[in-house]
Amino acid sequence: MDYKKMYQDKLTTADEAVKVVKDGDWVDYGWCTGTPVLLDAAMAKRLPELHDINFRGGILMWQPEIFKIDNPAEHMTWNSWHMSGIERKAIAQGFSFYAPIRYSELPRYNREISTPSRVMMIQVAPMDEHGFFNFGPNASHLAAVCERAEVIIVEVNKNMPRCLGGFEESVHISKVDMIIEGENPAIAAMGAAAPATEVDKKVAEYIVDEIPDGACLQLGIGGMPNAVGSLIAESDLKDLGVHTEMYVDAFVDIANAGKITGQRKAIDKGRQVYAFGSGTQKLYDYLNENPECMSAPVDYTNDIRQISALDNFISINNAVDIDLYGQVNAESAGTKQISGAGGQLDFVLGAYLSNGGKSFICMSSTFTTKDGTVKSRIRPTLADGSIVTDTRANVHYFVTEYGIVNLKGLSAWQKAEAIISVAHPDFRDELIKDAEKMNIWKKSNKR
Repeated sequence: MDYKKMYQDKLTTADEAVKVVKDGDWVDYGWCTGTPVLLDAAMAKRLPELHDINFRGGILMWQPEIFKIDNPAEHMTWNSWHMSGIERKAIAQGFSFYAPIRYSELPRYNREISTPSRVMMIQVAPMDEHGFFNFGPNASHLAAVCERAEVIIVEVNKNMPRCLGGFEESVHISKVDMIIEGENPAIAAMGAAAPATEVDKKVAEYIVDEIPDGACLQLGIGGMPNAVGSLIAESDLKDLGVHTEMYVDAFVDIANAGKITGQRKAIDKGRQVYAFGSGTQKLYDYLNENPECMSAPVDYTNDIRQISALDNFISINNAVDIDLYGQVNAESAGTKQISGAGGQLDFVLGAYLSNGGKSFICMSSTFTTKDGTVKSRIRPTLADGSIVTDTRANVHYFVTEYGIVNLKGLSAWQKAEAIISVAHPDFRDELIKDAEKMNIWKKSNKR
């Protein structure tokens, strides 16, 4: 096949491409750094003449132009698989909504959904000699979306890293309907992580002490997982592996420190496996054309069966708060949606099934409100409307700056005692009184 001729035949402008969208359509905007730019600008110009356009996407790194039109709620909905700060703000405007799902289920969902996205718009790396457009660090679920879409429009960006993979990391030109070229903007950076606080460092110390040589790592996003990554990079640990949902800057630091070899992995030996990646330019440069890194769909990276097949699997994630029953909320503040379910529960479950595996839910013991009030992240019960991301039956290790406790299998009174033992000292007596009222505290419990 003459791929260059096919390319020229399908080359068009963004303004022409978006004419394919019609009232009532579902339009997929890709994922994270793969969200379109030129197509989005063209879509924003056309949107005021359309109605009931339903967009799908997630982890927006910048505010799309379609969000900026007059009265967007009259013309569109934005349906997010995982909220960023940009998407959270749009909720109040009445057109942004969270779509609850375990992230690992997205590929199957897109293959079976009764209302698939009719139009797919995504940023991709330039076509290779074999006719493939690489999704960059966004394999995630995009191949599955492409399988059901009637119209696939790719926006080529020369700055998109070409992320090698095992499978489903690209789309072939034969399946693409239209190709857009343009300004090649820099890939959106998440920004360098804020310097680790003393609380972050203390939590990291507790966790790193639990990691053996040859462990396979999954790190969530945020200050604490990054602090753990920095401490790992400075440690004496060796022969570590990576199998993660999100590839973050901390992995680059650990790899550059010579700690990652992947030689003890039972599957994907020597490969760093991930579903998507976002961070600084350092991360994109590292992933680009790196055969050690394996871009794969999220139903593989987050599959409990794959996770459990890796010995000494170590999962490290943040949370918003926890209650005395051991229920973990990692995605909302009461009824206010903050992020999403993601794959946290998949890794909590998979790590526990791994031979020698451990999962860690970490948080600071307190937070400070805008008016300066200090409040405990450990609560008697979760706030009304808060989402239970990890059930009380599933949490393994829980960590604050005051210690680390293993909650697995504990009776209600044991669990309450363990959780309170790592609460901020100023709140422990009050939490004990709450536990007594809830009948989950024994007179013989430690005080």
